[in-house]
Order: sequence, then C-alpha cells, then structure tokens
Amino acid sequence: MRSDIREWIRNNKEELIDMIQRMIQQPSTQRNELGIQRQVSEILNELQFQVDMWEPEVASLKKHQAFISTRDSFQGSPNVVGVKKGVGNGHSLVLNGHVDVVPEGDRKNWVDDPYSGVYKDGKVYGRGSTDMKGANAAMLFALKAIKECGVPLKGDIVFHSVIEEESGGAGTLEAILKGYTADAAIIPEPTQMKIFPKQQGSLWFRLYVKGVSAHGGTRYEGVSAIEKTQIVLDHIKELEQVRNDRIDDPLFSEIPIPIPINIGIIQGGDWPSSVADLVKVEGRYGVSPSETIEEAKAEFKQWMKKLAEKDIWFEKHPIEVEWFGARWLPGSIDTKHPLMNILTNSYEKISGAPPTVEASPWGTDGGLLTYVGNTPSVVFGPGVTSMAHYPNEYIEVDKALHFSEILANTIIDWCNKEKKL
Repeated sequence: MRSDIREWIRNNKEELIDMIQRMIQQPSTQRNELGIQRQVSEILNELQFQVDMWEPEVASLKKHQAFISTRDSFQGSPNVVGVKKGVGNGHSLVLNGHVDVVPEGDRKNWVDDPYSGVYKDGKVYGRGSTDMKGANAAMLFALKAIKECGVPLKGDIVFHSVIEEESGGAGTLEAILKGYTADAAIIPEPTQMKIFPKQQGSLWFRLYVKGVSAHGGTRYEGVSAIEKTQIVLDHIKELEQVRNDRIDDPLFSEIPIPIPINIGIIQGGDWPSSVADLVKVEGRYGVSPSETIEEAKAEFKQWMKKLAEKDIWFEKHPIEVEWFGARWLPGSIDTKHPLMNILTNSYEKISGAPPTVEASPWGTDGGLLTYVGNTPSVVFGPGVTSMAHYPNEYIEVDKALHFSEILANTIIDWCNKEKKL
C-alpha cells in the first residue's frame, strides 16, 4: 500500500504542479475568494466528497466570543467544506487550509506577475504559493492518491477550505459552528516540514499616550506625548522580557522570542512647531499556549498601570488600552497525542530521519479548532516559512510531494485506527 502511494505520487507530479498553478492564478485576496473556492469544490466533487459551499453570516458569528472581523458581510466570500464518510469505527480527521492571501504589494518587487503561477527551477511562484495554496493542493493530491490506490478508510475526512484566516479565523470558526469538526486536525501552514504541536496566539492592541500641547519655541511649557511614549515603549519591552522569561517549554528553545510584543505603528503630533499632545501606538501582543486570551489581556493592562511607578505623569494620565482588529487563539496538542505519534512515525519512515518538532512562531486557526471545536490540531506543512507574505513567494514542488506522501500515510493510519467502543 505504501509503495503504491509513493509510486502514484511520483508518477503524477505534473498534476500537482498544475493544481498549484491554477490556485495561484485565482487572486484570492480577501473579498475575492469565490473563484478559488469554486475550483476547490470541483476537485472535492471529483474525489467524491459531499460538498457544502456557503457564505458565512456575520450576524450569527458576532454572537460568538471568538469571532473577530472588520467585515459586515461575506458576500462573494464563501467557505467550502467537503466530507467523505469512512466505512465506520475509525478516527475522523479535519484537513484545514485557508484560501485568502495577503495583497501582493508593489509589483515592481516581483520578478514575474504575482498571480502567474510560473514554474521554474523546481518551484511554483506566486502570491499564496507557500501560504498556503501549495499545501492546500498537496492535501487534495494526497487524498487523490488514497482514492486512486483504492485504500479504504474507516474514519471520516473533513476538508476545510476557509476564508479569513489572515485576519482572525472567521472562516474556520464558521465551519466549526456548523459542526464540521473531527477527532483531530492537521493544518499545513508553511512550517518548512517542521511539526508544530503548539502555536502562540496573538492580539492587536492600541494605546493612547497623552501630553499637553504648547508652542515649540516654549516646549518646556508643554508635556510631549512623544517623549512619554518612549517611557511606554521601554515599559512594554520589560513586559516582553518578563513574559518570555517564564517560558521553559523546550519546544520554544529555538525561538529567540517565543511570544513577542511588536510595535507596528506609532502616530503622533500634528505640527512641527507644536508639542505633541497625543500619540497612538498599535502593536501585536503574543499569547502563550499555556495561557488564555483573557489572562494575557489582564497582565498587559495591569502592567500599563505600573507606569505611574516610573513617571508620576501616568498617575493622572493613565494609558488607554484598546483591543482591536485581528486575533488568534493559542493552540496546543500533547506531544504524545496519538495523531502526533502517527504523524512523526510516518515522517520518519518516509524521510529516513525524525522530524523537527517545535512550537509555532505565529498564530494559526489551530487554536480555534482545538479550543472552540474540541479538535486537537497539529500544524505541519511544506511551505517556506520565510517566504510567507514576501515578494517572489514560492513553493518547492519536491517538498509538496514529500508532504503529500507523509500526509497520505498519516491519514491511512489515523483514520484506520479503530475507536474503542
């Protein structure tokens, strides 16, 4: 069986390349996902999956505390889920991939058109190739290998092709709330073939630092919000150190800052000859897999209150903290979970060496599946981590083929693992 799978995958390489190219050629930035979702639904139909394609309803999603999105409608942005029932008494598996991609940015930075899907030197290039259309195609390719080789499965396969991952996971949340869950999940984000049983979460925050305006010629009569902001930034850096010093999980040992606090935007002042009386700071706040979102928020707010101990100004002018925009729940699966054992064994048998097992340096939809959907999730994929969101993004075809073989074997072993009645 395993040799049949390997032979089929190797003999049909061109089909995988074509599938990746066609996906890339659909420019599925947010609000433009309809074309690629039609492609995915057609492939799932060919694989004899029962396909559900629908547009999520914002009104119902807003009732759930995990929902986050700036959109007031998902019209033209459908989710697609395919279900293939097993013969019974096996473990079910979600395969979760997102189709939304970040904008291509300045096209002058691209050698080829970002939606060309050009294939050269063993790589397929284009926006979304590594994050994560190459992996989505490789998942479908693995499922086709299983079908073409006539391998029966006892457990169900649930294929998620979701929207909105890049801004907080509304597509995956909607799939969960519609009941599309399973005993476990694999999410092939671009890990460069590393296995991530844990993923940090993250939140976006906004701070307002206040000052007192004055003429620049007599700036000593005012209080510069810009100068006070430097105190705030130093204070946040201390919090980052405190939070990361607590992390002793060996899965984070290769990550220099396991849960960073990143300052992405600073805006302040409105005239060169005036003392700035307000500065807005926006950033990303990393959340450990060992804490909840609410615990992380509480520590941040409490830390901001301590600013008054460093500068009496903040006693009467405390920092205003807002949480806005994107949010990803942290996720974690026991490294001894049966799916982890099967995945790592499949990897080692096919690769001839054990996999690298680490924690993810970024958030995924795995937190939603794990904690909202009660579907323990592993992140593992062929994409090139450093190329995600970058110009000239690419997926290495040999890595995608390798991933497909490992995944196909993992699916067979997991779904044919009998449930204890």
